[in-house]
Amino acid sequence: MFPRTDDLLRALPELIWCGFGMLAMLLQPFVRSRHFFTGLALVGAVGGTGAAFVAGATPGEGFYGLIESDVFSFFFRLLVGLVAVLVVLAADSYLERENLPFAEFYALLLFATAGMGVLASARELLTAFIGLELSSISSYILAGFRRDSTKSSEASLKYFLLGSFATAFFLYGIALVYGATGTTNLGRMDDADPGSNLLKLGLSLILIGIGFKVAAAPFQIWTPDVYEGAPTPVTALFSAGPKAAAFALLLRIFASVPAATHFWFWAFWVLAALTMFAGNLGALLQTNVKRLLAYSSIAHAGYILVAFAAVTFMANDLNGGATPAYAAVLFYLLSYALVKIGAFTIVSEIGGWGEKNLTLDDYAGLAQRQPVAAAALSLYLLSLLGLPVTAGFFGKFYIFKAAVNSHLIWLAVLMAINSIIGAYYYLRVIVVMYMREGSAEAMAAAPVRFPVAVNVVLAVTAIGTVYFGLFPNQVLNFILQPNLIAH
Repeated sequence: MFPRTDDLLRALPELIWCGFGMLAMLLQPFVRSRHFFTGLALVGAVGGTGAAFVAGATPGEGFYGLIESDVFSFFFRLLVGLVAVLVVLAADSYLERENLPFAEFYALLLFATAGMGVLASARELLTAFIGLELSSISSYILAGFRRDSTKSSEASLKYFLLGSFATAFFLYGIALVYGATGTTNLGRMDDADPGSNLLKLGLSLILIGIGFKVAAAPFQIWTPDVYEGAPTPVTALFSAGPKAAAFALLLRIFASVPAATHFWFWAFWVLAALTMFAGNLGALLQTNVKRLLAYSSIAHAGYILVAFAAVTFMANDLNGGATPAYAAVLFYLLSYALVKIGAFTIVSEIGGWGEKNLTLDDYAGLAQRQPVAAAALSLYLLSLLGLPVTAGFFGKFYIFKAAVNSHLIWLAVLMAINSIIGAYYYLRVIVVMYMREGSAEAMAAAPVRFPVAVNVVLAVTAIGTVYFGLFPNQVLNFILQPNLIAH
């Protein structure tokens, strides 16, 4: 039977992303123009993102409860769509410089984005699994897209092997949850027994599977090697898109399954503490900028998990007490995505052919050679640090506030300590750029020319970082509502 019109409208973003991905694959043997495929991918990414407004205007369950079109899924579709648009723009010059296939790259990017959209809108666990696999399989290939690079091949293999184990945990967890509740539909688990050992084990396995995707300790060991070995535009995608979609699924589970909320509080408390320290302490030792930002991503996953602990603590508040914690996660993911994409875009351009210029020494004297790039990177790093007037400040502030309001004082203290630790390695990069002389060879070399598309990415991310740091209420008023996730 052909799907209903409303069902198609509620899944329209994913249909457009997949459709343009398949179109790129079909046209690849007949068209050789780089600009054509970049334009095609850009139209597909923008079209799917714009379709989120159409899906948002048709709220409700789609395909008999498999997906949900609501404010929550609308926000995350816009977020992953924005990530896809920015990565398409940032990748254009990189693919040309590294002589990599265009059509295949953009097709995989669009398929990965569609998988993230499915994850964000899924109301049923097997549907979420399909979204996870669509995103993951595309990501495994993208990680090894520089086939002539040993590090890239190693990154792809590690990501695939560890990701396969995580997927197995996730799928087995779904099976156990089904055995305990008799359903995989999240909306039908309201009366699940919180004391069921089978349900607890299933939820634990699901947490392991998703913990891998968000790089939560102790499941974060893949992150530095994969972030370093993958093409830098792909690293930008990994740092923002899949992580946001996985966190979206976790939030959806919390809003729908009271038993999950009851069980996961202490799990998230411990995971948050471990992840913050694993990321920040690991970053202190890094001299490679991509690895430093990879450990930074782990640390920020820990900060987001602090808000998850607050969500689980306050979820039973009938007065909507958990809503600010939900909103804190969403705002943080938005600000984090802008900053990470901007930072990795600069790293991609400064890295040069073969990504050879990735050490801190390569950034010495950057403020003299390329003051605009140094200023933009400093802005991103200060936002990651949480400096006022940046979006990162309010992201951390709202999470810290949610933790305090939930009486998670010790977790808030640990978050503050880790923010201080993070200040060292963020400021270290800025000091290197502004206060250290570059080598004679580097100072004599011509400045790296940033293409127009890359400048657009940097302008959007930099302006967004400052704008949301000055006017956060425009986003918060949208997401800070009791019916954020439809029930």
